[in-house]
Amino acid sequence: MRFTAITLFPEMFEATKQYGVVGRAIKNNKITLDCINPRDFTQDKHRSVDDRPYGGGPGMLMTIEPLTASINSIKLTNNNELNLISSKVIYLSPQGKKLDQSLIKELSQQQHLILISGRYEGVDQRFIDESVDLELSLGDFVLSGGEIASLAVIDTVARQIEGVLGHSESVIEDSFEDGLLDHPHYTRPEVYKDKNVPAVLLSGNHKEIERWRLKQRLGITWQKRPDLLAIKQLTKNELALLEEFKKEFKTN
Repeated sequence: MRFTAITLFPEMFEATKQYGVVGRAIKNNKITLDCINPRDFTQDKHRSVDDRPYGGGPGMLMTIEPLTASINSIKLTNNNELNLISSKVIYLSPQGKKLDQSLIKELSQQQHLILISGRYEGVDQRFIDESVDLELSLGDFVLSGGEIASLAVIDTVARQIEGVLGHSESVIEDSFEDGLLDHPHYTRPEVYKDKNVPAVLLSGNHKEIERWRLKQRLGITWQKRPDLLAIKQLTKNELALLEEFKKEFKTN
């Protein structure tokens, strides 16, 4: 899978290329990540990519031409092996569709994601209308630019690609994969400041461990994200485990 970040600050993506899950995925040829700077497609000596908004108001807007030229330049790369037909153009925006695990899985099926990192007060609406396939938001807050949001999309989508994570079950057990938060995790030492690792995790009984983990996931989701439970249809077994968790929670 290929990611292309269109950004005024390509340096912000360099660390991601070198470290962590994304860095390993690039090294193992599971994904590629390249950056295009709209300033490289400007015509004036100042390499201007922004201008004042019509109608007045604070701040500046990114102009259409450098962004459009950045996208069109992709047609000329890789000996035309990849073109915009197989690409999905995403503009990171607080007005966009909120990113969730279901959408992440959908995006991971694409061949190529082009991520537009806006700056200033945003971009000219005509660019969005003409070139953007999807506006995407991380949540109801505002960042100084789209780079951090683009990096988040790259990281979370890359995790879904086969062979990127070291353990095949890692993605399956992630929070939100089935609409529930993750269960608590423990490692050595067995006892820390008089707090013990739950005995069931030391039992070697994998069936009971799985049961405990599911109960914890249900209970933690009930405590921290009841909105997720409200839209999830629980099985009889899950309902029973949740009630068991609630009773234990009241007695502790």
